[in-house]
Amino acid sequence: MHATRTIADVMTRGAHTLKPEDSVILAAQAMDELDVGVLPVCEDDRLVGLVTDRDIVLRAVAKNRMNDALALRDVMSHEVVWCYEDEPVDDVLDDMVQRQIRRLPVMDRQKRLVGIVSLGDVAAKTQNRGIGGALGEISLPAAPARRRPNRPRAGDDELPEVVNADLAEVNLGRS
Repeated sequence: MHATRTIADVMTRGAHTLKPEDSVILAAQAMDELDVGVLPVCEDDRLVGLVTDRDIVLRAVAKNRMNDALALRDVMSHEVVWCYEDEPVDDVLDDMVQRQIRRLPVMDRQKRLVGIVSLGDVAAKTQNRGIGGALGEISLPAAPARRRPNRPRAGDDELPEVVNADLAEVNLGRS
């Protein structure tokens, strides 16, 4: 029998971060250069949000808001789910499946960002046989059903409004 692996064993350390006032264009350029689809957004050492390539496309490009002055705070996800670095991989993976999340910021017990964990990290660094099933479940379409490309946008299909949240209480539900 082997010791239970923790998130610290599989996560990617040293995540590149941006500030809320940084531009969306800077974030897209950083994602391109780093070959990543998500970047943590921090004020000093406090995580205040995440910006994904999908956030940029849906909240900036699709709404024709792109310009040099558009700040990350206007498109980033403020309510961020995260995990602790000392949590067991299997527990975090179960929560990722339940919440349909592919990657999570990782915090230390002082709630400072120490890295990011993705399904790819878990697959590459463990022999977890359930990773394929996890990816399948996470990839299931979420409600409401996706609209057809030529159908006019209705209120029910709108993206949720981005709101500020206290990240201290938005972890995976464990202490």
